[in-house]
Amino acid sequence: MSISTETGPIAAGAGTVSLWKIASRRPTVALGATLFLAMVFIAVFAPFLGTTDPTAIFPTERLQWPSANHWFGTDMAGRDIYSRVIYGARVSLTVGVCVAFMASVLGLAIGIVSGFVRTLDGILMRITDGLMSIPSILLAIALVSLTQGSLISVIAAITVAEVPRVTRVIRGVVLSLREQPYVDAAISAGTTKPVIILRHILPNTLAPLTVQATYLCASAMIIEAVLSFVGAGMPPSTPSWGNIMAEGRAIWQVRLNIVLFPALFLSVTVLAVNLLGDGLRDALDPRSQRNA
Repeated sequence: MSISTETGPIAAGAGTVSLWKIASRRPTVALGATLFLAMVFIAVFAPFLGTTDPTAIFPTERLQWPSANHWFGTDMAGRDIYSRVIYGARVSLTVGVCVAFMASVLGLAIGIVSGFVRTLDGILMRITDGLMSIPSILLAIALVSLTQGSLISVIAAITVAEVPRVTRVIRGVVLSLREQPYVDAAISAGTTKPVIILRHILPNTLAPLTVQATYLCASAMIIEAVLSFVGAGMPPSTPSWGNIMAEGRAIWQVRLNIVLFPALFLSVTVLAVNLLGDGLRDALDPRSQRNA
């Protein structure tokens, strides 16, 4: 991705396009934004969408098919699947957004230091390589197992697993930026490294970081669902999409609705975030703008 010019750094915000203009040129972005905002609306207003207590147990109503009383049916404990799926959106979106933000900030800081400070590059990259050699899900399972399953521990574990990928992306950008003539000119003029980083390096990393954050959000939601599905994530009493699918996996052949609806919501949310990421990647790539 070309992110700088020979005459100087790209000013923050220069060459970017408004979200409305991006959506008008790329319908997939509009679709992704619409789906994502719909999921956010569902998560925020869950108590007002015809839901009941997602943890309430009614043994006499167990394993019912979708009906007027239970729109998505009930599970083996008689809990309303619709309510559990709607409230589960809160868990997935919270994990996705928090992990995307925290991993982006940490990866940005480490990547800039590693790419710009040559003496620390080797040490930081070897640590990063070691973490990246472990699959994200396995690393997250190992970290969560050290603490009791909770929302905070799941977010922290997934963040640690995703930071190395952001670090790699930002380091690659910084390595190309520090060789630009305007950076050499700033060093020759006696500009300190912190000022160079803030004025010339940081603004040019925001575009690729924004795109990477969308993929982190989608990846974090999938990892959280996998952790809950294998029993290493959220407590079983917490309504999350992974927990709901885990509870119905033993009888999915006779009660497909228990697994179908949380899986559908997870797939739609991940698809929405990925569509946004693809659109932002194309819109923030100067080469795509010139070809448009």
